[in-house]
Amino acid sequence: MRCDGCGQLASPAHIARRLQRLEWATRYRPIHIGALLLGAAAPAEESEFLYAPSGEFSGEAAAVLVARGIESGGKPRDAVLAEFQRGGFFLAHVLECPLDDPLSDTAGVQILLERRVPPVIARIRRSLKPKKVVPISPLLEPLLQRLKESCEDLPVLEF
Repeated sequence: MRCDGCGQLASPAHIARRLQRLEWATRYRPIHIGALLLGAAAPAEESEFLYAPSGEFSGEAAAVLVARGIESGGKPRDAVLAEFQRGGFFLAHVLECPLDDPLSDTAGVQILLERRVPPVIARIRRSLKPKKVVPISPLLEPLLQRLKESCEDLPVLEF
């Protein structure tokens, strides 16, 4: 069975982890999203997933907070995430699940990303409705023109 959040072959555990990440992210989704930060694939490590409930921010999560000017040191995780939410920011990924082996097959990753573009665009336009989309992953560069054309009334920023 293929996961409808990433297109990879999925076990029941894979699906359960995806649903858990969606639950965590939904808790901090702003009512009005000013900027949708769009990554390519959810990070494999829980500490790198911005909305994970515990641990230190590292990897992608830390980089996003630094880029947004949010200091995480010495603050409870909930306070940091609430500040991110109040700023109107929301982080989502084209592939909602971590890649099984991200370095082994770049062409395969691009195929997965290409296949996910239509449902992601639908989610952006129908559900998320941000004021702008900010791609944060170089893997999304080949998809930028397609995103811009599909979201012509919505600014999609360049890298």
